[in-house]
Amino acid sequence: MDSSITLPLWLFVLLALLSLLLILDRILIPSVRWYLRRRVNRVISEINTRLEIQIRPFQLTRRQQLIDQLVFDDKVSDAVQAYARENNMPLEVAQDIVRKYAHETVPSFNAYIYFRFGYWLAKRIARLVYRVRVGFYDNEQLAGISPDASVVFVMNHRSNMDYLLVSFLVAEKTTLSYAVGEWARIWPLQSLIRAMGAFFVKRNSGNPLYRRVLERYVHMATRAGVCQAVFLEGGLSRDGLMREPRLGFLDYMLRDYHPENDRDIVFVPVGINYDRVIEDRTLQRALDRDAKKRSLWFVLKTTLRFIARNLLLSRRDRWRRFGYASVNFSQPLSAREYCRQQGIEFSRLGHDERFIEVGKLAERLTQDIKRVIPVLPVALMARIVLRSRADWCSALELKTRALAEIARLRESGAPVGISANACESVLSGALHTLLARGLLQEDNGLLRASPEDVALLSYYANSIATWDAAED
Repeated sequence: MDSSITLPLWLFVLLALLSLLLILDRILIPSVRWYLRRRVNRVISEINTRLEIQIRPFQLTRRQQLIDQLVFDDKVSDAVQAYARENNMPLEVAQDIVRKYAHETVPSFNAYIYFRFGYWLAKRIARLVYRVRVGFYDNEQLAGISPDASVVFVMNHRSNMDYLLVSFLVAEKTTLSYAVGEWARIWPLQSLIRAMGAFFVKRNSGNPLYRRVLERYVHMATRAGVCQAVFLEGGLSRDGLMREPRLGFLDYMLRDYHPENDRDIVFVPVGINYDRVIEDRTLQRALDRDAKKRSLWFVLKTTLRFIARNLLLSRRDRWRRFGYASVNFSQPLSAREYCRQQGIEFSRLGHDERFIEVGKLAERLTQDIKRVIPVLPVALMARIVLRSRADWCSALELKTRALAEIARLRESGAPVGISANACESVLSGALHTLLARGLLQEDNGLLRASPEDVALLSYYANSIATWDAAED
């Protein structure tokens, strides 16, 4: 008697697929996870031996655990109840909204991606586009920051390249967590950004529930000692001058700060400048309220053409075209010491009084940043050209004036990023850059500012405008 069972083909295929999934779930996937986790742990152990500020346990905590911790935070729970009452909605609905906000905010830091891919990418792009220079003001004090402190790099915001440039330059010291705008929430970029430890922020959001979730996440990260990078201006400078400081992030860090019990928060002012900001014309266009909004196709076409054209340049021509990118670090400021000197404790102040004190701290940090923004060749030459914008001058005359300006700036204490033995070639290169971009007009060997591009020349000259007062 034949005991065989005949199965339809579709059922056999279904059973085979289920068996394959079972094998993957029980054997192969756990093995891959173990292998990847082992490699990540090896990378973390290796990196922590050379970092001055080690990767914090908070950054290695499972993302879902951090989301739950944020959702069930006491102050977030109070905000959920208040939001539900004000909007006449069930508590569960408000809780779901908070969970969505927490999921959008909390990053998924991956040390392997950060150091094996992110650092490599940032280094390659930065060095491909610019000649990178860094100057440490009082390097001993930077090295003397306590490894247990929460370090916050506070910076001016010149370009979207700032993210890559500073991450690359401090990668030998620590990891950085940035607040990134919603412009970067596109696939697959957002996954990479989360893995690099950055978190997304809805700027200018008036939703109190969202602001509470963001505040508590920043508070959690700061208390855990996560190194963060904050742009005090809150956005890119459009005219080259530093914008008024935004107080939100500083307030989030300090409103529940207890200097006697909590770990110290150390602010490190950072000044950034470029011989050429890649998006300079776009930033200038944003100042024109009558300018028509560019279509997505126009933006993509222009960007791709720009990338393709510059990839074909030789290294020497690329450097001549983009010039220097420079970063300076100022003297660190301890929040604990600042509170002691000022006789204040932010956590004990009312809302209005606290914002006044946070504003004073922000203004001090802003002035520290301005004093270390590097004086670069293009900014210097733009400054010189604008002083005699209506007059035709020879290149020799402009460079002579620039040399005199360099001497005056150095006497004033400005961080001039131009070496004395290379002034001639560097200033000639700056003039060549301005000419090549059409920012200067030339007639029989004489030069003057192009009337149509005075605003763009001012954009670069304004980056060192803080030293105008020293000249008066």
